[in-house]
Formats: sequence, structure tokens, C-alpha cells
Amino acid sequence: MTRVVLLGSSPSPNPSAGRPLLAALPGSPTVTGRLHGQIASLDPQPVTIARAEYAADYRGYPGSLIETSDLAGDLRALADAVEHATENLFILPADSLIHDELIYQLTKSKRGALALTAKEPKPVDENGERVVIDAEDYVPIDEAEPEIGDHVHEGLPVRTRIGKSRVISVGSAYHAVTRPNAILLGPLHLHHKHAPTLAEAARELADMAHLLGEDDDLLQLLVLCLVRRGVSVGIRGRRDLFYARVPSQEIADEAQAAMAEYNEDRAKLNNAVKGADGFFTTYFVSTYSRYIARWAARRGLSPNQVTLISIFLGVAAAACFATGTRTGAVSGAVLIYFAFVFDCVDGQVARYARKFGVLGAWLDATFDRFKEYVVFAGLAIGAAVAGQDDVWTLALIALSLQSIKHLLDFSFGAANRRNKKPVPLPSLALTVSPDTELRSALEERKAARSTGVRGLLKMWTKAGKYRPVHWARKMIVFPIGERFGAIAITAAFFEPRVTFLTLIIWGSVAFAYTLTGRLMRSLA
Repeated sequence: MTRVVLLGSSPSPNPSAGRPLLAALPGSPTVTGRLHGQIASLDPQPVTIARAEYAADYRGYPGSLIETSDLAGDLRALADAVEHATENLFILPADSLIHDELIYQLTKSKRGALALTAKEPKPVDENGERVVIDAEDYVPIDEAEPEIGDHVHEGLPVRTRIGKSRVISVGSAYHAVTRPNAILLGPLHLHHKHAPTLAEAARELADMAHLLGEDDDLLQLLVLCLVRRGVSVGIRGRRDLFYARVPSQEIADEAQAAMAEYNEDRAKLNNAVKGADGFFTTYFVSTYSRYIARWAARRGLSPNQVTLISIFLGVAAAACFATGTRTGAVSGAVLIYFAFVFDCVDGQVARYARKFGVLGAWLDATFDRFKEYVVFAGLAIGAAVAGQDDVWTLALIALSLQSIKHLLDFSFGAANRRNKKPVPLPSLALTVSPDTELRSALEERKAARSTGVRGLLKMWTKAGKYRPVHWARKMIVFPIGERFGAIAITAAFFEPRVTFLTLIIWGSVAFAYTLTGRLMRSLA
């Protein structure tokens, strides 16, 4: 369960245009009414914080309503609402127009804190040269992203600095940001362990409310509190999904038209495919397996049923290999390839249809090994039937090598999760206006992590931005896609001995590379 907090007190960019609750949408009375329907599965009784003059408009909706009179009251009300939370928090403005899929992705994030952001176009002069922004200057957006529309950014100040993966600094009318480059659009997902920190900082900021401005957005101030307290707030762009804040009927109509241009189901389907897959899986399976997954999900097939299909195809492939004939070898290669395809499809069905379970995860992990090893047996039997040289020794070496590699992977992951202690980020008092000290501390921390073993790991990580290096790193570890691909190709065109030699040689390289990486990360 997730605790939802709706912010009805965010300043309107154009107050004379009407309140968010008066903005109607097709099929839903208001923007806020639509939002309540979307979050009902997360929290049927959300908390709404609204100014007293707007409170009457919120009383018809489920949940509790907290009335406030000013920004300080908003911050204190938020602190009271989240301080003792035992569930993760999802905080967003009540005037949000958002896709269901985007809500799902934000609330299912494993980050301790995650905020939705939009990058600010880099300002340039008449010669096309980049303009350096001073810390106290806040440049309004004059070029919205064309696929979204101007309404997305209207009224939201550029007072955020983001890095590659998280928010570095947030500003307000009082708090200055060095080189702001992004906008906090709205939704914030927060792990409940950070709730007391947010509550404490929000109360402190409430005491400073007289220093804040009328255009300071409440949610942006909350992220400011977290960042200044040393909480790592991750960032997420909208990518192929839609988000906008709609303070008036005119903007609601414009946003609705823009939202209609997005294919939410396609985005959902694309997000069902893991983004960290290997080369073979990415280019020779996932390009079409997602459509099989959607077909299966729409016909009610469960991920476990798809897993059983994959197991059946794997056993059938082993049986074909065991015949020792060229026809059997080619048939087995085709079957083992499609066994892997359906091994990918079961996870994609789970993510697309939101059908997750412990049994399914166990079946998937366990029978991946079963299919692989039964195919080893089938190839070895086939070689014996065909009168070829005995390859059982090679089969056992390949099996042992792969088993040890899996043991290393699982044991290292378990040990890392058990012993890993997050290094706290630098913090900065809310009473300090410029973020200079915070950024200096971050730079020092970054420099300290760039020496010794950590420096080598960092260099290797940075090298991954080059596509050839990225895919080389993916392939060298010999993931399951590459293993099944290697088995299918070598078994179809060569004898089993070549298949096992390929598995042993490539597997040995992968073992050495993985072991080296595990040792270096342990030392770091």
C-alpha cells in the first residue's frame, strides 16, 4: 500500500483563469476527479492539503482534507501528514494530468526518493554559444519540448540542478541554485524511512516562510528539504508518457489534446521489456517478443503458463539433440531459440499484465538452469549416438563452469545487499541561501571516489557510454541470451564438441572477467 498526499495549495500560474477543480475533462468531471480515480488502487483514502478558500471544492472526494491558510501552513500540514508514515509516500499536485502507467512506474521505483523532472533547454546567445547562468539568475523557459506543449512548464520556475541520476540542488525565492538546468514537474515518490526527515525539514522551512516567494511551488520546496538533508532524490523524465499541471480549463483542453497523441499502451509494452538485457536478447528477441507477450496477456495466459511452454520447448530441444542426426540438431537449435524467446516472454507478460508472484520468480530462475543443463545432456547423448568422440567430459566442464559462475553471482549479490551501507550525501542548512557549500562537498566526494580501485571502476563505468564498449561489456559476461544463442548456432552448423568448446572458452573468459569485477568492487 502507498500513502497518497494531494497538494491542492500549489500556486496557480494564472489565478484568474480558474481553479484546477473547475477544469473538466471528457469522461471525468474534473482533473482532480480523474486523479482520484487513478490513485484509488494505491490509497482509497488520500490526504488532501488545500487552502481554506478552495477547501469546499475538495470535500466531495474520498479521504481526509486538511485546510491551510498560507505556505507555512501547507508545510506544517504536510509534515503532520507524513511524519509517522509506515508506508511509502506518493505526493503530487491535485491538478496533475498524468498517465496511469507513469503513476505505476513512479510508485514501483526502488529508489528511496524519485521525482519527475524536465530538462531546461540550454540557453544560447545569437551566435549559438552556450550562456553561463549566474547562481542568482533564474531563466524562464522560452522553448518548451515540442512533443509536450507549452502548458507543461507554464508557471514552474527553473530552480533545480540535476546530474545524471539525481537532484543536486533545488532553489526557491530565497535559496539560490548554481546553474539551474531543470524543472521539477510534480510527482514525488518517497520511501517511508525518509518521512521523518521530510517532516522535520518541512517544519523548519515553515518557520522561514516569510523568506519564500509567492511562486514557490510546494512540492519543489519538499524536494529542497530532502536534498538539503542529504537524501538522494533520483530523477525520471516523462520519456514516452505524459504529465502536465492544468490550472485552468483552457490549459486542460490543450493538455488533453496533447495527451491523446501519446500511445500509453505502447509505452507500457515497451516498459515490459527489461532495459539491461544483453546484445542477443535486445536485437534478436525483444524486438518482437513484446508483441507475443501482449497477445498472451490479452488472452489471459499467466506468466507461469508461459514459463511451462518455455520448459516444454527446452526439453523438446534436448530430445531432438539426443537423436544425433543433422535434422535433429537443426530442429533442436530452433526449439532452444524459441524456448529462450518464451523465457523472455514470461517476464514481459508479468510486467505488462502486472502479474507477479514468488512462484513465478522461482520457476523462472530455477528452470532456466534446468533447460540449459538438459540441453547439455541431449547434446552429449546425441554425440554418443552419432558415434562421435565422447563429449561427456566437455559437457561436465561446461556445466561446472556455468554452475560456479552462477554461484558467484548469487552469493556476491546476497553479500552485497547484506553488507552494503549507503554513504550519506552532504547536507546543508536550510537557513543558508546559496548552494555553494553543498556543491563543493559533492565535488570533493566525487574526487575522493575517483582514486585507486574506485577510480578504475569509475573509468570503466564511464566507458560504457560508448555503444561498442557498452555491448562488449554486456556480451563478455556471457549472459543467458548469448549462451542460448551460441548453443543454437553452433549446434545447427557444427557437431556438439564445437558447442561445448564454445561454452567452455567463452564461459572461462566470462568467469575471469566476473571474478575480477567482484574482487575490485569488494575492495572498493
